[in-house]
Amino acid sequence: MEIQILQLIEGAKKAKGLTVVIDVFRAFSLACYVMDHKGTRIFPVGKLEEAYAIKEQHPDFILIGERNERIPEGFDFGNSPTHISQYDFDYKTVIHTTSAGTQGIINAVNADQIITGSFVNAEAIAKYIQKQKPDVVSLVCMGYSAQRPTEEDTFCAEYIKQYLEGSKPDFEQMKKTIRQTSGQRLFLPENQAHSPSSDFDMCLDLNRFSFVLKAEYNGEIKQIELHKILI
Repeated sequence: MEIQILQLIEGAKKAKGLTVVIDVFRAFSLACYVMDHKGTRIFPVGKLEEAYAIKEQHPDFILIGERNERIPEGFDFGNSPTHISQYDFDYKTVIHTTSAGTQGIINAVNADQIITGSFVNAEAIAKYIQKQKPDVVSLVCMGYSAQRPTEEDTFCAEYIKQYLEGSKPDFEQMKKTIRQTSGQRLFLPENQAHSPSSDFDMCLDLNRFSFVLKAEYNGEIKQIELHKILI
């Protein structure tokens, strides 16, 4: 099994084989919490205009996402796991658009299959990959707004890679480093309204969920959708 770690949009475009698009802070941590709170499916989209158009056609869908970490006008929720932590999605469909994670899914055009990546289901991801036995695994780290690499996404890729190679990742050291580097932004007072500090622990709640989210094309509304696969 060949395992490659790639970065940002260019990495997503180069990804092949079984591709894991990683966004720890916060898109694909949030997506797992949505599914755990009775969300039935998630449509990851790239453009805001596309998200608004789907919402207009399907008013009962829940609109979630961010641009520059802020909640766009008319959205039901931003990109914070904390903000949806008490919400029961009641088997509704979610439209999700972000600056990094969902852009990776849209741009991974050469992948054989795509699943999302975060620490909250990292072990489930590794076990899924082991069951699939692909020749090539691409771990794509989407970073901050898909503009620069971040510690949390790169560490998540390294965690999955080490697990697959039979070694034991040092998650506690990874978490400590993230807190001192890219995770600092979640503790800044000016960010609390849209990126509360509680998101840090929610996104780094290692192996909280025993499922993966797989991206597949939905012909009904001609969109990629994420659905849950139990491991």
